[in-house]
Amino acid sequence: MGRVEPTARGAGHSADRIVVIVAFDQVQLLDVSGPLEVFTTANRYGARYDVRVVSATGLDALTSCGLRIEANASIEQLPRHVDTLLVPGRRDWQHATADDGLISLVDGLATRARRVTSVCAGAFLLARTGLLDGRRATTHWELAPELATAYPKVRVEPDPVFVRDGHVVTSAGVTAGIDLALALVEEDHGADVAREVARQLVVFMARPDGQSQFSIRMTPQPPQHPLVRRAMDEITTDPTLPHGVDALAAGLGVSTRHLARLFRQETGMTLGRYADAVRVEAAQVLLSSGTTSVEEVAQQAGFGSSETMRRVFQQTFGVSPTVYRARFRTTSAPATEQVALPLPSSC
Repeated sequence: MGRVEPTARGAGHSADRIVVIVAFDQVQLLDVSGPLEVFTTANRYGARYDVRVVSATGLDALTSCGLRIEANASIEQLPRHVDTLLVPGRRDWQHATADDGLISLVDGLATRARRVTSVCAGAFLLARTGLLDGRRATTHWELAPELATAYPKVRVEPDPVFVRDGHVVTSAGVTAGIDLALALVEEDHGADVAREVARQLVVFMARPDGQSQFSIRMTPQPPQHPLVRRAMDEITTDPTLPHGVDALAAGLGVSTRHLARLFRQETGMTLGRYADAVRVEAAQVLLSSGTTSVEEVAQQAGFGSSETMRRVFQQTFGVSPTVYRARFRTTSAPATEQVALPLPSSC
């Protein structure tokens, strides 16, 4: 079996921001390595993160994929106060929350940290300590119902990539830990440093905390009928085409009424609403690239005009495409601006 030996520790200077990552058996490797890579890469651009990996036993941890993570610090070696605690997850969260030694470690470290964060099923460990009682929190969308059932005092939000509530930040599944870490880097050192890290790691600038975990194609109920799947494919393949129900029905060789009824029955939404949502998502991608004018984005995304796109963006996000573009280049949304992906209300 392979072994991952953290090389994240900095000079240990008193000015360093000490980040403590908890390791334990069957932890998901990317929950640990993704944020760790972000923090250590940030050190190349002026940050001073001293990342320490600890375990309840002081021993290495065997990850879910078979690689071992070395615990490069002991509890005794940590200062009284640390900057950030990051708690990763284990898919089989029941085993993790039943480990009294692990829970004691997380609970003790949480009281010493300026901010406490979790990735994926790590939210269950924070919930087990009681830290999430009365707080908003998220986790992997598939685990969200289990978190809500197991810990009813937690206000579970299954959709966002990550959720901030006071000094506690919880994030969604695996790669969302990278988004979370980039957001923390931006919070500590500004958007320019976070962008350099994202560019170096060849990832998008972090999705903002209000951003949905889901693509629009994943949002509706999975369609079973082949006609509905073909209609969805027609729309997502080229959102610039006219995708009214009449045109789609004619192309599929069925009546307008039959296709409209079947689509709503299978997906829970109208064809028009789905087409608008696909265009919004296409526009989001184009706007985030920053290389295309707003008018060109409107044409390429199928809106026809920038005014139509502006109206849909205002209805969907409460901001214009221009403001959305500027916003998406940072990771921390102003309190008045919730950039998520609700479905457009127009039909």
